[in-house]
Amino acid sequence: MKKIAIYDVDSKIPNLALMKISAYHKQQGDDVEMYVPLFKDSYDKIFASKIFNFSDGTLLDEEKMIIGGTGHNMMKTLPQEIEDLQPDYSLYNCPHNIGFTMRGCRLKCSFCVVPQKEGKPKPYNTIDEIWQQRDSNFIMLLDNDFFGNPEWKKRIEEINKYNLQVNFNQGLNIRNIKEDQALALASVNFTNTRATKKQVTFAWDDPRHEKLIHKGIKRVTDCGLKPSQMAFYVLIGYHSTEAEDLYRVETLRNYGCDPYVMPYDKFDDYQKKFTRWVNHKAIFKSVAWKDYKSGERKKIINENQKMLFA
Repeated sequence: MKKIAIYDVDSKIPNLALMKISAYHKQQGDDVEMYVPLFKDSYDKIFASKIFNFSDGTLLDEEKMIIGGTGHNMMKTLPQEIEDLQPDYSLYNCPHNIGFTMRGCRLKCSFCVVPQKEGKPKPYNTIDEIWQQRDSNFIMLLDNDFFGNPEWKKRIEEINKYNLQVNFNQGLNIRNIKEDQALALASVNFTNTRATKKQVTFAWDDPRHEKLIHKGIKRVTDCGLKPSQMAFYVLIGYHSTEAEDLYRVETLRNYGCDPYVMPYDKFDDYQKKFTRWVNHKAIFKSVAWKDYKSGERKKIINENQKMLFA
């Protein structure tokens, strides 16, 4: 029996690849645990995953760890015998279900590595195959382009057949969503990541796509979605100006949608500040951007607090 360590550097949700590695080694009779740096020299193998380029990887050790993840090596993949396994959800004490119904993407966004890494869209798993923990009706899909899956209609039918709550974690493409796709989306019980709110996420990454965004919003609302049920990833700092970033965020706010900013450069002062302003909803709803960036936010927040406790 070998002692195996799993090192998750930066995942925001349970790491699917690491859960499959854990499942494989437990099948081999190995002892698997989350990595503890203090016991580094006691492990027979250490598997590490780094998803993001910007996250801190100072504890990674090329000599003693088997390292994967897009933030470390974009082209490194799991051996097929591990890829085909069901994940070990106990690694994260995760009670729900996570997986891909498709891989690849039909789009070629210049800031995204998925087309280069995974190629053209292709079916991957059915909902029945992903839904392994049947005590939970919540399923999180990691598809980068759900409606780009040639078999998306079958997946929608399965979701409705099993009456599942579904979270489209990576967001959906609203720029070219068709009427039948919008109707299909309205038919399922979509939810946010925590399954606390009926909400689906789209994206407005490029200011030049404005007409398509307006068209897409009209299409999905005509098919039954409410603006309050729609969140939007908004990429800033990638071929966009501050004025264009603000315009997109305020346009979505005026619709009644929920913008969520994704900075292209997390170390840029402007992008960090704009991200905090939008994503901290209490501030976003009470302080204008011009006041927030000028430092007036503290004065306004303090005055509001005084009024609340007066």
